[in-house]
Order: sequence, then structure tokens, then C-alpha cells
Amino acid sequence: MSSIIHIKNMVCPRCISAVSKILQELGISYSSIKLGEVRLTKPLSVETKNTLSKALQEAGFNLINDRKGQLIEQMKTLVVDKIHHSSEDLNIKWADFITEKLHLDYKYLSSLYSSVESITFEQYIINQKIERVKELIVYDELTLSEIAFKLNYSSVAYLSNQFKKVTGMTPTQFKNSINKNRKSLDDL
Repeated sequence: MSSIIHIKNMVCPRCISAVSKILQELGISYSSIKLGEVRLTKPLSVETKNTLSKALQEAGFNLINDRKGQLIEQMKTLVVDKIHHSSEDLNIKWADFITEKLHLDYKYLSSLYSSVESITFEQYIINQKIERVKELIVYDELTLSEIAFKLNYSSVAYLSNQFKKVTGMTPTQFKNSINKNRKSLDDL
């Protein structure tokens, strides 16, 4: 009989590797692992669960034991996965996407998110998109127009305004501040 455990703060493939390593070190067998979720081959004893919880905390993760926490973490995982790890089009309605994936009313989920976290779910999505914009600016492979298109902004101006509202600087100022702080290998 398998069981599923939910883990908070898993946001990237490296996190999956880190959690996988912890599970292997503790001798906990699992059949699958993805962002925020591990499918175990058998349920954990209370003692093993406590040991796992401590090991995860030392690595910056947390076990989620309550249903509300699990829903919020699933919402976050869906957003991070879609914005940071998917090559699919971001031209989606987030309310429809989240409702379809979690099979719950979006108003309920959004309200739940706001009641537990210090920001709205919509602001969380915006913050994740801005982090992705920063990442793409640092890579310096796409123009701002291409980044705006990729992340489904209606215009470069809208992207720039939202970027400035969140970071306090324009995308160009951000890019210039990165270039000023970078040193060539010869200067090190």
C-alpha cells in the first residue's frame, strides 16, 4: 500500500534531487517524486516520519501534514512549474488552470491562500513571473519584447511597469546593475 507525503519548499529539479538523497540516506523507499510530493511504497512509522521531518528541515524543506497546507503548496508548485519549468505557452487563465488541476473552486483556493500566506495568490503569480523575467534578463539571450511575449505580457510597457512595481527598478536598470556588479575572470 503506497502513501503520499507532501513537502514544502520544493521548487526546482535540484530540490527533487536533494529530497531523493535524503530519502535514500534514511532507507525510505518511494515509487515517484515530483515538486512538493513523494509517493512512498509504504506508509511511514511515526518514528521514521519524525526522522524524515528533521532531515528535511535541515535541508530547508518541511513536511506538510494538514490539508490546507497541502493545497497551498500544490498551488505554489503548479505556478512554479508552469512559469519556471515548462516550455508550454503561458497564455492561460490562472483561475481555470488551478481549478482544473486541483478540482476545487478557485474563489475558495484564492481565499485560502490569502488567509494563510501574507499575500494574495495573484501577487504570488506576479512575483514568480518577475523572478522568471529577472532570470531571463540575466541569461541575456532574449530581448525584452521576447521575454514579454514568452511570459504572456500584453506589452513591454506592461511588463516594465509591473517589474518596476515589484522590484523598484526598470528591467534596463536591473540589467545595468547586474553588469556593474559582474567582474571578468581577469579581474578576479
